[in-house]
Amino acid sequence: MVGSSVLFPGLLSQLLAEDAARSGPVDPLLPRAPHFPPKAKRVIFLYMSGGVSHVDSWDHKPKLFADAGKTVSVGEFQGRKGDFKMFAKRPQWDFARHGQCGTEVSSLFPHMAGCVDDLCVIRSMKSDHTNHYEATLGIHTGSFTFARPSIGSWVSYGLGSENRNLPSFVVIAPKTPYAGGQVWASDFLPGAHQGTLVLPGAEPVANIQRRVASSRLQELELAAMAKMNQRHLATRAEDPLLSARIKSFETAFGMQAEMPEVFDLSKESDATLKLYGLERGSTKGFAWQCLVARRLAERGVRFVELIDVGSSDNWDAHGDMLTHTPLAKNVDQAIAGLLRDLKSRGMLDDTLVVWTTEFGRTPFNNAADAKGREHHHWVFSSWLAGAGVKPGTVYGESDDYGINVAKNPVHVHDFHATILHLMGLDHERLTYRHTGRDYRLTDVAGDVVKGILS
Repeated sequence: MVGSSVLFPGLLSQLLAEDAARSGPVDPLLPRAPHFPPKAKRVIFLYMSGGVSHVDSWDHKPKLFADAGKTVSVGEFQGRKGDFKMFAKRPQWDFARHGQCGTEVSSLFPHMAGCVDDLCVIRSMKSDHTNHYEATLGIHTGSFTFARPSIGSWVSYGLGSENRNLPSFVVIAPKTPYAGGQVWASDFLPGAHQGTLVLPGAEPVANIQRRVASSRLQELELAAMAKMNQRHLATRAEDPLLSARIKSFETAFGMQAEMPEVFDLSKESDATLKLYGLERGSTKGFAWQCLVARRLAERGVRFVELIDVGSSDNWDAHGDMLTHTPLAKNVDQAIAGLLRDLKSRGMLDDTLVVWTTEFGRTPFNNAADAKGREHHHWVFSSWLAGAGVKPGTVYGESDDYGINVAKNPVHVHDFHATILHLMGLDHERLTYRHTGRDYRLTDVAGDVVKGILS
C-alpha cells in the first residue's frame, strides 16, 4: 500500500501529460486536415426523438398488412426475455412507390416521399438498447451506458472550425431530449467542441447581445481580459481545458457579430419560406429549425443537429399510433424543403444530411386490438442524403414482418463509422487519449458501410 501511494501521483501526472499531449493544437478549433479527401464538408443531423415506427414509414411489409391479428412468437418483449406470443399489427398508413427509383414510402411522409431519388434508405439499422435514455445516448455517442462525446463533438475535434465567429457544432432543439445535454456534450474532449444549444424563440442563444453600452467599451474590456487570461495560461501551459475555455470566449465574441444575422430571416424570399412551410416572422416548428440549419451550414458550421421534440409528447406511440400524424406534419415538408433548397444551391453535393431516430417500434403487440406499438431496437430505419451517398437506393432488409434484420445489418457503430468516413475521417484513427486509453466514437467496433457509398 505504501509503494502504491508513492507511485500513484507520478502515474497520474504521466497520464495527464499524455492527455495534454494528445489534445491537439493549442487552439482546439483550428481547421485540421482530414485523414483523406472527404465527400462531405458538413453534416446536418435530423433526429426524431422517441422512436419512429419503421413499419409505418420507410419499411414496407406487405405480409404485415396481410397477417394482421395473427400470432407471432418472439423471444423478448420490452427488454424481458422469454417466449412471448404476440399479435401482428397492421401498419397505420399505406405505402406507395415514389420517384424514378421507386422506393416505397408510406403516406405518413408525403413530402419526403417526393425526395426519394436523393435518399439512401437504410432498412437494417440495429441498436443495443430498448430504453429511450440508453438508445438516445447510443445513437449520439456510440455508448449505451456511459456519457461519452457526441458525434458532433468528434467531428469538431477531428476537423476544427471553418468559421471562427460561429461554433463548429450547433444543436437546435425546442425542448430537452432524453439523456439531456449529454446528447451534445464534448465529455472528455476539449470544451470548445461541445454543441452550442439554440432554442427557437425570441432569444435563440442566451446572452448573445452585449451587456455594455458600446462595442468600443466591450473591446477594451475584452482586451484587458485577454491579457489576464494569457498571463494565467502562461503558468498553466499544459492545461488544455483552460486553453479551450479561453478560446470559447473568443468564439462567443465572434458570435455576437455573426449569429444574430444567421437568425435574421427577413431577406429570405417568400418562395423559400413557402418551400419550408414557414410563415414569415415565425420562429416555431421544425421549418424554422431547418432553414436556420441551412444558413448555419452555408456559413461554415461543421455539424448542425436538429431535434424535433423533447422527452415527452414525442414519437413514443405506446398508446396510439395516430400520435405520429402531427409529429410527421411538423417535420415532413420542412425536411423536404431543406433537401430541395440545398440541392438548388449546389450544397447537397458537399453536405451530408442524416435522418434517424433511436429505435423503431414493434410490428406486433400483446393485444390484437392494441392501438400503439412498443420500443423495438432489433431493426429500424434511417436515411442519408447528399455528399458521397448513393441516391435513390435502399440498403439492407428486415424480415417479412419487420421484426429482425434479414440482410446487411447496420449497427449504430457502423452508422457512425460511415458518417465519419464521408467527412474524410477514419473512425479507427480519430482517437483521444483519456486516462491512459485511446477512445473513439465507435469504441472497438464499427465498419464503414461501403454499399451505400457512391
